[in-house]
Parts: sequence; C-alpha cells; structure tokens
Amino acid sequence: MAKKKCVAQYKDESSMLRNRRGQINSGEQSPVSTHHESTQENTEDDRLSEGDSQSLNGTSAQHDQGIYSPKNEAQSTAFFLLVVFLAFSTRLYKIMEPPHVCWDETHFGKMGSYYINRTFFFDVHPPLGKMLIGLAGYMTGYDGTYPFLKPGDKYEHHNYWGMRGFCASLGSCLPPFAYLTVLELSQSSTAALITAAVLAFDTGCITISQYILLDPILMFFIMGAVLSMVKFNRQRYRPFSAPWWFWLVLTGVNLSGALGVKFVGLFVILLVGMNTAWDLWSLLGDLHLSLMDFGKHLLSRVFGLILLPLFLYVTIFAVHFVVLNKSGPGDGFFSSAFQSRLIGNNLHNASMPEYLAYGSIITVKNLRIAGGYLHSHWHLYPEGVGAKQQQVTAYLHKDYNNMWLVHRSNDSDEEPDLVRHGDIIRLEHKETTRNLHSHLHEAPLTKKHFQVTGYGINGTGDPNDLWQVEVCGGRKGDLVKVLRSKVRFLHRATGCVLYSSGKTLPKWGWEQVEITCSPYLKETPNSQWNIEDHINTKLPNISLSVLKPHFLEILLESHIVMIRGNSGLKPKDNEMSSKPWHWPINYQGLRFSGVNETEYRVYLLGNPVIWWLNLVSLGLYVVMVAVASLALRRGVQLDKRRIGRKHCRVLMEGGGLLLLGWFLHYVPFYTMGRILYYHHYFPAMLFSSMLTGKVGLPQTHAPHNAPIILIALYICFSLCFSKPCSFYMFHPLSYGMRGPLAHDPDSTMAGLKWMDSWEF
Repeated sequence: MAKKKCVAQYKDESSMLRNRRGQINSGEQSPVSTHHESTQENTEDDRLSEGDSQSLNGTSAQHDQGIYSPKNEAQSTAFFLLVVFLAFSTRLYKIMEPPHVCWDETHFGKMGSYYINRTFFFDVHPPLGKMLIGLAGYMTGYDGTYPFLKPGDKYEHHNYWGMRGFCASLGSCLPPFAYLTVLELSQSSTAALITAAVLAFDTGCITISQYILLDPILMFFIMGAVLSMVKFNRQRYRPFSAPWWFWLVLTGVNLSGALGVKFVGLFVILLVGMNTAWDLWSLLGDLHLSLMDFGKHLLSRVFGLILLPLFLYVTIFAVHFVVLNKSGPGDGFFSSAFQSRLIGNNLHNASMPEYLAYGSIITVKNLRIAGGYLHSHWHLYPEGVGAKQQQVTAYLHKDYNNMWLVHRSNDSDEEPDLVRHGDIIRLEHKETTRNLHSHLHEAPLTKKHFQVTGYGINGTGDPNDLWQVEVCGGRKGDLVKVLRSKVRFLHRATGCVLYSSGKTLPKWGWEQVEITCSPYLKETPNSQWNIEDHINTKLPNISLSVLKPHFLEILLESHIVMIRGNSGLKPKDNEMSSKPWHWPINYQGLRFSGVNETEYRVYLLGNPVIWWLNLVSLGLYVVMVAVASLALRRGVQLDKRRIGRKHCRVLMEGGGLLLLGWFLHYVPFYTMGRILYYHHYFPAMLFSSMLTGKVGLPQTHAPHNAPIILIALYICFSLCFSKPCSFYMFHPLSYGMRGPLAHDPDSTMAGLKWMDSWEF
C-alpha cells in the first residue's frame, strides 16, 4: 500500500488517473469510468502501476515498456555505436581541406588567435565559443600568428587542424545526442535511428561542423541541454538520487554553455524553463506530495537551472577579462574607464592633466555605449545631404582624426587657463583645421535634428562654430575633469546639443555613426561626452589608475555593447542575406569557399531530401496527434487492439516537446531587425530532425490502419533510400568540388540544381 502511494507521489499522470490510484490506494472503488473504457485499457493501467512499483525497487522507468530486454538493449547499443561511427567519419573526413580560410573562419579563427595572444577585441557574441577555439588551437600547437585577413587566404605552414578538428568533434556529437534523446522520448530504437540518420547524412550539418565556427559549439550545448533535460525527466521516480542530481546539474551546465556561445542560447533556456514550469505545476497538483517536499523540488531546480548556470556564465566572462588584458582592436567600443585596465592602451597606468584647459589637444568620447569618438575627415557630405561641408561623425576606433584643439571663442593668445562650466569654446579639428560647426540644415538620417559639419580653415569660421560647455550636474565656474566629468556641448547659435544618434551612415559616410545637433535638450548618454585623451605640456599630470572599474561594471558594460552591436548588424549593399521563410524549404545556401570553375568550392546547403522530409514530418506530426487525440476521446478503434494510453502520451508529449523546441528556435527570427543568414536555422533543424524520428514511432506498434501503413512506408523509404542516396549525390557540396559548375553536363553536380536559387 505504501509503495503504491509513493508511486502516485512522483508519477506524472493525468489528474484522472492520479485520483483513481489514490482511491485504489485507500481501498475505495474508483467511480471514474465511462462507457467507452474497455477492460483492456484498465488492464494496461494496471500494468503501468505494476511498472511503477518496479521502478521503486530500483528499476529505471524506461523498463516500463520492456525495450531494454537484453536483446533490445544489445540492438540499441549496436545502433548507437553505428551512429557514433557514421557521425565522426562523415565530419572528420577531409577536415584539412580546403587549406585556406573559409567564410567566417576569418572572424572566429582570428578571435581564437586573440585569445592566444591575450589581445582584447569586440564581438557581438559571448566569449565561450571563441575561448574554446583558441584553447583548441593552443593545445594543438597553433601559435596565434596567422592573421585570418580574408576568405581564400592560404594557411601555408600554420597549424589550423586542431581548431577545425575541435569544432568537427563537437559537431560529431550531434547525431549520438539526438539518438539518445529520441530513444528516451519514444522508447523506440527505430525512431532514434531515423533521427540519427537524418543528422548523420545531412550535408548542411556536415559542412557547418567542419570549419572554425561557433555553430557546432552552440549546437553541441543545445543538444546537450535537451538530452540532459530528457534524462532528468526520466528520473522523476527517483527524486534526489545521484542520477537525478547528475542530470539536473548537467542540464544547467549545458544551458550556461549554450548562452556563453551565442545569445540564441536563450531559446533552449526558455524551452527548459517551460518544461520545468510544467513539471513543477504537476508536482504542485499532486496531493500526496507535501508542501515541504514540493519546496525541496523547487529549490533544487532553482539551484541547478538558475543559480548554477548564472554562476558559470559569469565565470566565463571573468576568465575572458583576465585572459584578454592587452589593448587591441576592440578598445574603442568601450568606455574610457574600461580601457584603462588594458595593458598597452594609452589610458592604462597613464598620467595626464587632470582638468581641461585651453590650448589642449583632446579626444571626445560619447557616453552612449558604443557611441564612438567625435571624428572628422577630409570627405564632404554628398550633394543633397544638408550643406556640402566636411563630414563630422562618431568613429568607434582610436584614430588620429579623433584629435581636436580647444580654443577660446575669440582669437586671443592661448594661456593654460582651465575650461569651466558655462565657457564658450571653439573646437578645431587638428588634422583638417576646420571648426566643429552646426546650422539649421537637417541631419542626414535623424531628420528632426540639425547637421553637424567641419567648417572654416586654419581656425577661422563664423559664429556657428561656438559651443557652450556644460558639466552635467555642475554649476557655473566648475572645472571640467578629464575622464570623470560628463560634459555637454550646447550650440550657441541654434540652442541645440551635440548628439550621437547611434545610426550608421551609408557608404558615403564610411559606415560611421551619425553626429547631429539635437534640439531636444534632455540629458541622455547620447548627448553626454567625456574628455578621454588630454595633451597639454604646460600643465602637470596625474595618474589615472584610480579610474579602473570593478568587475560587475565591466560585465554590465560588455553586455550592453554586445546587445547594441548585435541589433546594429544590418545588411550591407550586395551582401548575401536570407529571410526566415527561406530556411525550412532549403531555398538558398551559403558559399563557404570558391565561386568559379578553377577554385575549390564548398557550399553550405542542407541535404534537400532530408530537409523536405523534415518539413513534411512537421505537418504530419500535427495531423497524427490530432487523429490520435480524437480517437482516444471518442473511443475509436484504430486497429484490432487499441492504441494504448501510454503510447499516445509518448507520441504527444515527447513530440510536443520537440515541436516546441523547433518553434522557439525558429519563429523568433521573424521579429529580429538584424541581418539574418541561412545558418541561423540549424539549431531549429535539430528539433525538426528529431521530430522526424518521432513520426516513425507508430510503425513499432504494427498498425493495420491504412493511413498509418502509409506512414510506415514513408519512414521505410526515408531510411532505406532517401538519406544515404541523397547524401551520395550531394556530398561534393560538403567535401569540396572543382571543375565545371552545376549547369555543365560534365559537372559532379550536373542535374542536381533542383532550385534556381542554389548557387553551386
């Protein structure tokens, strides 16, 4: 009796079944029965209860269906080993080819080199993936000296195989992870093998795993999180046991890994969160579970799925900041205080005059994160864009054209007098000798603002060159402190304030940031500036070491910079991009290497048979669940013996989890304003592939119904013909090809360009 109560405590059954068992445990006759419930179904429920009791005796819940009999367990192990062999052999084959930089290797290989050299850089993604790439290169003998300038550059004597091999190894884990996940969800080695075959023979998954990219690392952690979550769910009968804790903690570790590689790792965090919320809701509804025990479940999940991943995620950034301690190309994206901690930066352990003075040479940095330095150059605004005068922009990198001279409003001799709150000054661009100027012409992009230009020559100009210095929170006569004072520049003639809009100018503006004069005088970071570099030989210097920020400050700033940088990724002229609706139908791929007949060509494109099979499976799954749900509701006989309650639950709940995973990793891209690429779909493709395996589940129950026979035939066809044969036809896309293009009859891809949008 006590044993059955314990079963009811942790069994995630429907409320009807739970109430029935509670009544049975208390010795009462269950009144819950309907005219369409057969004796066979009750017998099946009894078998489930018996299986639950076995679980409490130390037998895993996955024994309920008996698939882990010695014969089936040996078969499952043999299938798994076959999947591992296929996955690693297809990913590691020709890993050294082509021996030149391909596609985004120019970015992520270079960033791996930065870690080896400890050089600070900026990227829109969190650091874990690049750190692991750099570590893999370092451990395999790469010295970090290759420049990774552009795709097509030869690697020559540089050791690159370790970084490629590391990414390929993680990509090789995807089919085995998918096999184990579907095996847990479906209890069918056939369904698991279908899933593994889909991923093992997909040319897209092979290609994206073979190069120095973040995608195989990201997908490794996503699949690791899903597998760990499913394994944890299977331990619900053994709460707080060692395996229960192991899979809970491993889920949290993988969640932190996914988010630590790319922010799209948030999608799998959302998936695990929704699954956990449903699990807790079910436990809360179990009247046999005390509130104290429920509190233990809640706190353990808070620890394993929130606190632990958060700690690991913050630790990733701590290591990132410790390793990258030298000045590099990413300095200008960050605040002056942030830069002061970087060895080699002009602000590191620097000394300079403490207060701004007339006659000083300065750089002026906008306080908006990634706002840039006040900048000018010889180029003029084009015809039709305000006055055709010299461009003034914000530039994110340190540059000689960021230098400005501070003058009085008149032409009197410059003495080392200090600039104060309320002073009227003139800023002269050091390189071009033109003054910072504004007038009533509209700004290039922000039409309600005024244009800012460089005007005059050798310091001569007009009254529109005068600006009033305002120290934020200051009073008249307050001094301007270098680096520490927040300063605004008010235009005397128009009353507007110097402003960095954050908008990127077109190519005529060298894709730098727009500078305007805003008539809206509210204090915002866009209109606030600080004096960064300060050169004046007539003034004494002070040390700036006191300005170094704390860890939490640089952690917050780095996230703001990454998020704004990510949202600012817009398609450039003639740049290849794609739309989310292109992805499931395999509308267009990506060139990884080569264009013409003489070059070694690699083209990222999913195996079309597999991708279209996945697309059909998505729709077919919805139909199957609808039919099964209606049949169970109405008591319709689908074959000579009923489809059991447990089988339908496996079909709907397990498959529903995968459908939700596909939805969460795909649909949000429709809302994104940033540039999108074909490879963004691959995490969602993992879930659709596993769902394809789930669609094969009914064939393990030997149905006699005609529609399900068609499903079985469809699955058999996909296993026996489509995947291996289509892989053989399209494998040159992954492993490289030379010679004639696809339209030529002599090409290795002749007759295989099934869509005009494919470019191979």
